Amino acid sequence: MLVILDWNFPHTKGYHLCQEMQRRTNVFVILLSSRTDEADKLKVLSAGADDYICKPFALAELAIRIEVVLRRMRSVTSSRIVFDKFAIDSARREATLNDRIIKLTALEFKILYFLASHSGQSWSRQQLIEKIWGWNCNDTGEEKVVSVHIGQIGKKMIQVDASGSQFIKTIRGYGYRFEPPSPTGMAI
Repeated sequence: MLVILDWNFPHTKGYHLCQEMQRRTNVFVILLSSRTDEADKLKVLSAGADDYICKPFALAELAIRIEVVLRRMRSVTSSRIVFDKFAIDSARREATLNDRIIKLTALEFKILYFLASHSGQSWSRQQLIEKIWGWNCNDTGEEKVVSVHIGQIGKKMIQVDASGSQFIKTIRGYGYRFEPPSPTGMAI
């Protein structure tokens, strides 16, 4: 799904709506604005927008930018990451271990997909909040939310297969890393 938002709404700002949409869904967002300041553009893109178009613009430009985002959507929705007995499919919004579905909430899926798509890379709790939730994290209380969700994902993976607990490694005092037992992973 693709949503086009304007920066200004009567009771809110477009980037606030964008942030809220990104927390709840994986919708693609193009934001329109007459603001040309670089800080505003960065704020919107950091909030999760996929593109930012300054007004005035030609309809042909908007059409091409929509086409580009939709092309990206097709490539993202067909993405399947496979690590030996673990697979995660963004199009189906489904993760499996030994061909058994891991029942995840939307947010848990988003976290697991993010970590799996950056396999082997360590992420601090603060970085995960910024990348997945789109918040600037300044509070250790907020960082605990990540630990709770990671714990839930681990429990659900163990329910499917006891070996699932070893996929997400805790980096003590820092954060987490997705590290499947099989060294070969591939995106399909």
